[in-house]
Amino acid sequence: MIPAYAKPFTYQIPWKSNSVHYGNHRGTQRGLGFEYRGNVPLIDYPDARRMDLRQTLRDPYEQVQVKLFNQDNTTPIFAVCDLSSSMQFKGKLRKLDQAKEIAASIAYSAFETGDVFSIISYNQHVIEDYTLPLSHHVHQSFEVIEQLSDYQAMRVGAEGILEVPQYLSQHKGLVFWISDFHMPLELIEQAFNAMSVHQVVPVVLWDDQEYKSLPKFGFGNMIDPESGLNRTIFFRDAVRVQFEEAFAARKQALENLFSSFDSQAIYLSGKFDPEEMSHYFEQFMS
Repeated sequence: MIPAYAKPFTYQIPWKSNSVHYGNHRGTQRGLGFEYRGNVPLIDYPDARRMDLRQTLRDPYEQVQVKLFNQDNTTPIFAVCDLSSSMQFKGKLRKLDQAKEIAASIAYSAFETGDVFSIISYNQHVIEDYTLPLSHHVHQSFEVIEQLSDYQAMRVGAEGILEVPQYLSQHKGLVFWISDFHMPLELIEQAFNAMSVHQVVPVVLWDDQEYKSLPKFGFGNMIDPESGLNRTIFFRDAVRVQFEEAFAARKQALENLFSSFDSQAIYLSGKFDPEEMSHYFEQFMS
């Protein structure tokens, strides 16, 4: 059964897949596709259905010519989910519940496109109970993703992202990295370097209540992103401005880092809208 929160979107990949399995993306393998590759003699590619009469009549060696096309192939799709402490933050929604919806939507979209899907979850290490290898079995993916609803862990970091590349395929894939990216920039850079063979899409989960919808005056409770501990802060205008400026500076630093790896982030807040994801691919990867 497909969960109601799994909302498919359309995505494209800007490279040719080298998979040998038939799918919906441009590939490098010759076969039944729509991308014209050239002509070869029938003896080299014995498929009479592809006979090119015009080129055959023009061939000075009087060999029967056939049209050659690139096969449309599959691409590995990954949802890499951050389960560190800061993902327990709850504003409009708990960030981890947002991640669950997004991961399910990625799995459903991959299934609809005919691609293989894998979910990889981590905090200080990759968490095997919330990780599945590449597969077409979308319902098994939904079962694992649904378990994220009950996941609770505090005082855990995000260093496990450096273990994630071991779980990715050797062939180039599309990696959706779902996180709030409240981790050291050096760690993010290391992870991008380790995943450089893949196309990484950072899905950044920030909530307005983290830095915009703060109390105007008085005490308020906040979760420390690194320790996961509750902190009581006395808010006033100057403190609110500091929070907003800190997040603006952090966003700029993240965007500079992502751009250095030819990657554009998508920032999502609140209820997941698949149209935002479709629009992202139309804008940056079409």
